[in-house]
Amino acid sequence: MSNDLGEFLRAHRARLLPGDVGLTSYGRRRVAGLRREEVAVLAGMNADYYARLEQGRESSPSPQVLDAISGALRMDEETRDHLYRLADTMPAGFRAHPQETVGPMLRQLLDGFPHTPAFVLNPALDLLAANPLAHALFSPFDHADNLARMIFLDPAGRRFYAHWPRAAEATVAHLRQATGLVPHYPRLRALVRTLTASSEEFAALWTAQNVNGKNHDAKELRHPEVGDLSLTYQSFDVRGAHAQQLVIYHAEAGSPSAQALTLLGTLDATRRQAHSTDR
Repeated sequence: MSNDLGEFLRAHRARLLPGDVGLTSYGRRRVAGLRREEVAVLAGMNADYYARLEQGRESSPSPQVLDAISGALRMDEETRDHLYRLADTMPAGFRAHPQETVGPMLRQLLDGFPHTPAFVLNPALDLLAANPLAHALFSPFDHADNLARMIFLDPAGRRFYAHWPRAAEATVAHLRQATGLVPHYPRLRALVRTLTASSEEFAALWTAQNVNGKNHDAKELRHPEVGDLSLTYQSFDVRGAHAQQLVIYHAEAGSPSAQALTLLGTLDATRRQAHSTDR
């Protein structure tokens, strides 16, 4: 039987000497690193309990226990997070709410995709940041602020999404999955309340309890300026920004959709240039 947690603890215990953690070494050591008893002392727990963790005889440590052990073994943040994942336990002090701001490096990355729409979402599908072509793509909406609100509450949504029922169902299934990933996220709860009260179609789909968190799929869109767009998308978790996703839309090279995206980008750049000149 695999004992990944125990092996992980032993490896990190072996990396530390008593002097590294402010302890005095007594006697000859048969193995490298700290003794189990020393880790238990540093973590403020029973030595037998810690031994059972390493041996795989204890499989349900609490977040408080893991927090104490990670501190005793001088784990950095990434190592500590991996410890919690191995134990299948939510860490003490874990940031339950997603990060709402987009860092400057990610914003710079968005602008590095001049020929394809790219944007950043939180689990509630708020558009946290977008490159110019994404802004141009979503320009038919009164407020391009939240994909779920845009689909269900903005009249443009039914014209923009060529297969609106499928887009609506996928959006609700995404939000339903998000409630499991970030169950205490106030923004998500507020959004669901608003959409349930304002849209009978959303309320019916929400009651169906379908769950889906696709990270790639096809999109059939209709833009009033450039016509039909057949796109695919890929989404990527943003490391270092809890629960944010980078989404990139893509058109097949040389296709009418790719040409339409190029035209949309040209029209948008021309408008922005004219606006800049008029100021």
